[in-house]
Parts: sequence; structure tokens; C-alpha cells
Amino acid sequence: MIRAEQRVREVFALYERHGGSDYIGEPVSQLEHMSQAAQLAMAEGFDDEVVLAAFFHDIGHICADQVESMGGYGAVSHERLGADYLRRQGFSERLAKLVEYHVQAKRYLTLRAPGYYQRLSEASRRTLEYQGGVMSAEEADAFERDPLCQASLRLRHWDEAAKRPDVPVLDLELLKAKATTLLNGP
Repeated sequence: MIRAEQRVREVFALYERHGGSDYIGEPVSQLEHMSQAAQLAMAEGFDDEVVLAAFFHDIGHICADQVESMGGYGAVSHERLGADYLRRQGFSERLAKLVEYHVQAKRYLTLRAPGYYQRLSEASRRTLEYQGGVMSAEEADAFERDPLCQASLRLRHWDEAAKRPDVPVLDLELLKAKATTLLNGP
């Protein structure tokens, strides 16, 4: 059995290798974006699973080789690729679903939140079509019934806000400790 510490090293090694890469059309790196999302979750007092889901939400862009591109804006189905990768690493279904649902939340908000689409960055607008476009009313109704809907919507807002240049990166040792604790269980 692979120990939690080894799994955490493997996951965070992705950020060491790819974290400095451009965050697909935004003024921050991959690592800066993920760090800011986690910081926003922490500032709102969310639990460690949600904080780590905020940090890992775009891990699908950096964990898979040979993936189809969304017109130069990252990996197609990055939300599913990332969630599946985190499941294989032993993270909880709740954390993995939050990672997976951040794209569903974007699709939902483009339907239900007036003006949301207009506030999206150009990169987020361009990727929306690759991600299934605006949700249908039926899809939105089903999403609202999901117990993770509200946390997913918060994560989406952090995702949108986590694109500010010159915000210091969070101490990754703090996130590694949270991840190790979660993988070791109660």
C-alpha cells in the first residue's frame, strides 16, 4: 500500500514541474491561480476538503499526458481528468466531485446568474463551448438538488477571482499537511 506521504509528494510534484506554466490566457501561473483559489476558500472558513478541492480544481490541466486541447486553453475534460486522478491517489469522493463540478458550476451560473457570462474572462468564455455550453434548465434543476451544489458554486467564484497577478503563493507545506491528514483518515 502506498503511504499518504508518498501520494502527496507525487501530487505536489506536478506543481513543481508545471506550476510555473502560464495559466492558459490569464495573467498568472498555474500555481498562482491554484494557490489563490485555496486562499479564498480558507479565508471563508471552509473545511480542508473544500480548500484542497479549490487548490486542485485545475489539476487536470497538468496531470495527464497527450490530451486534447480546448483551442489552446488547456485540456478538454480537465475537470474529469483531475477528479479521476485525485480518486486514484486516494482522495475522497467529495473532494473529487468538487473538482469535477467546478465546470458544471460555470455552466450553471451562465444560465442562472444574470451577467455572469459577461464577467467571465476571455479564456473562460472560449472554453465554455468545449465544456458543454450553458446548462439546460433541466440540468440546472438537477444540479441544484446535488448536496455539493453550493460548495461547487463557491469554488467557481474562487476560480474566477483567482487570477490576480502579484499575490504571494501560499506555503505549499500547509496544503501538503492538509492533504496528508485527509489521506490518512480519521
